[in-house]
Amino acid sequence: MKEEKDDIESALIKKAVGYLSKEIVEEFGTDGEEIKLVKRKVTYKDVPPDVSAIKILLENTADITSLSDEELEAEKEKLLKILSKKSIGENIEKESDK
Repeated sequence: MKEEKDDIESALIKKAVGYLSKEIVEEFGTDGEEIKLVKRKVTYKDVPPDVSAIKILLENTADITSLSDEELEAEKEKLLKILSKKSIGENIEKESDK
């Protein structure tokens, strides 16, 4: 149950910050009795941040005015990690297709 909740939260965060989507379209043809790959097209689509997902995240997070300095710092670090993972993930995905 905890893993499912974490997966849902991760998906919501991904939707809130936007992401890079990779689409692969392959066309196959026959050569006698063999089926061969004729054409392969890889495209990237930048999915922008979703305002509804941002709103849900903001509504479900703790009121930052009641957080201590240590709690604010921990939240800042958490958000920075999320953003860096997004950036690193995009770079790795782009590099893997070269």
